[in-house]
Amino acid sequence: MQFTSEQRLDDGVFEREFTLGEIPGVLWTPGSVSAPWPLILMGHPGGLRMMHPRLVARARQAAAEGFAAATIELPGSGDRPRSAAAEQARADLRRAIGAGEPVDDEIVDRLVLPLVDQAVPEWRSALDALLSLPEIGGPIGYSGGVISIGVRLAVVEPRISAAVLFAGSFVPRIMFEEARQVTIPLHVLLQWDDEGNDRRMALDLFDALGSKEKTLHANMGGHTGVPQFAGEEANRFFARHLK
Repeated sequence: MQFTSEQRLDDGVFEREFTLGEIPGVLWTPGSVSAPWPLILMGHPGGLRMMHPRLVARARQAAAEGFAAATIELPGSGDRPRSAAAEQARADLRRAIGAGEPVDDEIVDRLVLPLVDQAVPEWRSALDALLSLPEIGGPIGYSGGVISIGVRLAVVEPRISAAVLFAGSFVPRIMFEEARQVTIPLHVLLQWDDEGNDRRMALDLFDALGSKEKTLHANMGGHTGVPQFAGEEANRFFARHLK
């Protein structure tokens, strides 16, 4: 891990950009709480620079609760190399949605499964590097992003103690089998009127998740209309499980 820039935000939160090989990322740490800090890995749908304002807002909320937060760029997003297969799958998905047609499972598999297979090992490598820093001490939570990535991480990464999952992306059917293997506490956010999400599939996935402790927090509104109190509730969830 190599830090490439740093700045102190107006509320005292320390923001440092880094690279992990060719993967860019950002680490935010509290300005008023003593280290070492528990860590929240913040997922997102891709495009780190575009997502930066929303990620900073989430990181500031986390820092106010005494958490460090970190994120990395997704494969094929931002300045990272594009995959021709993923670009074609994305185009097929947009065409189906634009035509008002059902989205074929085969399109979802082509788009999501290779992303999960590449992104999850990258997240685990980032976690290795972050935990080597003296200011990061764990426990670890995962929040947001592509829900299939969150499900896979919850299954394969034993250092993650709790997760907040955003039910706002298409899910391959095979991920339902992995969902049944999840055992950590979960807080699942669902925008009831999400124009890009199959509500029935989101509810079915929640039902499949194997955790004994899982909560579904549903709000009216579209994909980008998550109310502020929903984020605050997610931070209270992490405060219960990571401190």
